[in-house]
Amino acid sequence: MVTKIRATLAQLIWLACALAALLLAVGALLIALEANRSNALVDVVLRAADLADLGVFSRHDGIKDFRGRGAEVKNALLNWGLGAVAWLVAGRILERIVRP
Repeated sequence: MVTKIRATLAQLIWLACALAALLLAVGALLIALEANRSNALVDVVLRAADLADLGVFSRHDGIKDFRGRGAEVKNALLNWGLGAVAWLVAGRILERIVRP
């Protein structure tokens, strides 16, 4: 019974981390494609990505802060890209720790 619970919990952890990585990747893509931010779906994805970046990988004040032409796109691609990779790595490590 405990083994099944741990396996299910490990799957849920991996799913949550993969979803956070997906939100960051899609958010970066929407910024790069200059998607219409007044669109409700685009707005929801960008807000969710802002939450998923945990402030560390923020596109406004993240690991690397580009300036000048194309800075917003570069910031989103680099910082949210790194954030997506971090979520995937953390999720895989946590999943392996929890899984029986």
